[in-house]
Amino acid sequence: MTSGFGFWDYAVFIAYAVLILGVGLWVSRDKKGHEKNAEDYFLASKSLPWWAIGTSLIAANISAEQFIGMSGSGFALGLAIASYEWMGAITLIIVGKYFLPIFIQKGLYTIPEFVEKRFSTNLKTILAVFWIALYVFVNLASVLYLGALAIETIMGVDMIYAVIGLALFAAAYSLYGGLSAVAWTDVIQVVFLVLGGLATTYLALNTVSGGEGLLSGFYTVMEVAPEKFHMILEEFNADGVKNPNYLDLPGVWVLVGGLWVANIYYWGFNQYIIQRTLAAKSLRESQKGILLAAALKIVIPLIVVIPGIAAYVMVNDPSIMARLGEAGQLNIPSMEQADKAYPWLLQFLPVGLKGVAFAALAAAIVSSLASMLNSTSTIFTMDIYKQYINKDADDKTTVNVGRISAAVALIIAAVMAPLLGGIDQAFQFIQEWTGVVSPGILAVFILGLFWKKTTNSGAIWGALLSIPMALLLKYIPIDALEPWMHQMGLTAIFTMFIIMVISQLETNGKDDGKGITLSKKLFKTSPLFNIGSFVLCIIIAVLYCLFW
Repeated sequence: MTSGFGFWDYAVFIAYAVLILGVGLWVSRDKKGHEKNAEDYFLASKSLPWWAIGTSLIAANISAEQFIGMSGSGFALGLAIASYEWMGAITLIIVGKYFLPIFIQKGLYTIPEFVEKRFSTNLKTILAVFWIALYVFVNLASVLYLGALAIETIMGVDMIYAVIGLALFAAAYSLYGGLSAVAWTDVIQVVFLVLGGLATTYLALNTVSGGEGLLSGFYTVMEVAPEKFHMILEEFNADGVKNPNYLDLPGVWVLVGGLWVANIYYWGFNQYIIQRTLAAKSLRESQKGILLAAALKIVIPLIVVIPGIAAYVMVNDPSIMARLGEAGQLNIPSMEQADKAYPWLLQFLPVGLKGVAFAALAAAIVSSLASMLNSTSTIFTMDIYKQYINKDADDKTTVNVGRISAAVALIIAAVMAPLLGGIDQAFQFIQEWTGVVSPGILAVFILGLFWKKTTNSGAIWGALLSIPMALLLKYIPIDALEPWMHQMGLTAIFTMFIIMVISQLETNGKDDGKGITLSKKLFKTSPLFNIGSFVLCIIIAVLYCLFW
């Protein structure tokens, strides 16, 4: 083992594992006289309070791709990567006000189910297959790979065994208990996630300052690497050399371009995220949970991006490396291995805190795996199995199929995970390839929700043509299209254009029969939601002004 784990590190981590498994299995138990039905398994009996929804949203969102991938991007390109978090907070507010009221009013289990009610079963099936493939081959596989990479770097465990261990841990409670087990354990996971993340941030900055504390370390990092503290990246530096990171975060276009496609798709139409809000006691409860998640999103860069920047300063400052001595030579990250930054930092934590930080990392990985597994099985069971294989399946059969499909998805992802080795900045890889699918889905949903003339034929053609369009833009040799966010934004506009033209021709300008009738009353939100949203938007605006 290369970790230098002490007795208290192992004790903390084992206590965390026992607590998660114990709580997960306890909330999963069948109540006396009541056998678990589909609503219990897939929607947690529609009983989640706001604080469980908010924390579960963050636990599902923050995974290895943030702790490892976003820290790696912080190491490579700096604070600009925090746009995903801060713009994500604004997106959550939009979702809470304009999307959730429609979804909850329609009593949905899955996002594809909305497609069936608004368009057709055929389109629902197309999108369900899209999502299952994306979750298994990109999301689940990448989270397993990044988590295993962290364990391999920190503890010296072979990647194959790390993948198997993470998969079994996530399966141990989520396959049996469903969304209830996932959501309630997420409350605990977030506590470990935040505490462990803050501990790593503190120790990293304290190390940079030579033991003079958090603020001194932060000022030192800003002084040594001021180029890492710009939210808006310039295309060319002062010497006229093109900034290679501009391709990932193309300047001001991050604020007004393709990143909105990624964010609105992810937070508004992504099953493993939105499923928590559909399991709320009520719409108001769900909106309060969304507001809590948005507030937590503002804090997340402190625990996942700042450590990456601190690691960059540490490895590029000879005096700090000399002070760290031999320990600092262990798996030193380079610009080509940015994703090793966060695991590398953990070696400097003292005994006990190292276990807390490792538990936080495990919590982030396992909670996201469990969320993705539950949502993959929900889509397969409700939108494919019950639609085409066994329409009359009873609740017991439905729940069992959900468990089996989740297990199969996990096995496939575990086989795929080691094949992702060698990817640098995996966070960007995930965003880039999700961006091939998301613009088409986003276009279908936005027009389906808010344009009553949208027809089924228009939506199907738009969804199908969006993939070749996205791939064409991705590989066409035009410099202006090089940033993948531009490709994503143009694909979304192209798809909307196709849908609108076909719909207009089909209906001769009349409303589609399944168009949704909207009213001001439907979108009315509580004073708490309105005031909280306003405050969060002001905070984000101030942050952008400070670090422009």
